[in-house]
Amino acid sequence: KQICNHPAQALKEVVKGQTTPPSAARSGKTTRLIEMLDEILAAGDQALIFSQFRQMGYLLASTLRHALDREVLFLHGGTPRLQRQKLVDEFQKGDGTSPIMLVSLRAGGVGLNLTAANHVFHFDRWWNPAVENQATDRAYRIGQMRTVQVHKFVCRGTLEERIDEMLETKSQLAEQIVGAGEQWLTELDTDALRDLLTLRGDAVGEV
Repeated sequence: KQICNHPAQALKEVVKGQTTPPSAARSGKTTRLIEMLDEILAAGDQALIFSQFRQMGYLLASTLRHALDREVLFLHGGTPRLQRQKLVDEFQKGDGTSPIMLVSLRAGGVGLNLTAANHVFHFDRWWNPAVENQATDRAYRIGQMRTVQVHKFVCRGTLEERIDEMLETKSQLAEQIVGAGEQWLTELDTDALRDLLTLRGDAVGEV
């Protein structure tokens, strides 16, 4: 999953506060994110970006500041309470000075009101769609007056596409199979696990 995000994450090339980020061109998802954010910012909109990995948050924060020349806020599980509220208030001003907020998935799942965003990105997929939905709901709170667009990034032919397919296939049986947790993973047989982790040759070179 880390390789799908950016090879630099899997290779531990990410350093907190780094000013010169790894090349975005090494990651199809990062390249596409920059393209979409460029259009979003040009329209005067704001975006939330969720990742389950704190290190990926550091990498994206540095990369997006460098590529877009805009302030990028980052809220994660280690953010002190007072700083957390300061980041939320800064984003919620909606004056265009801090139009992008990165949030670690677990830190942003509940208790935040981020209605200044009308675009939500899930940069990597979680095993349980309920966790993603809780994060998305940060932008759907009372006070949201605009349509919120949700974007879920998936690398074709990889583990991520398999996760997406399995969650979609089982959506009608979510309560029995997925429920509120990830226990459905333990119910997969050996062949299903092998298929989950196999890179599909027909998608090599595609994003």
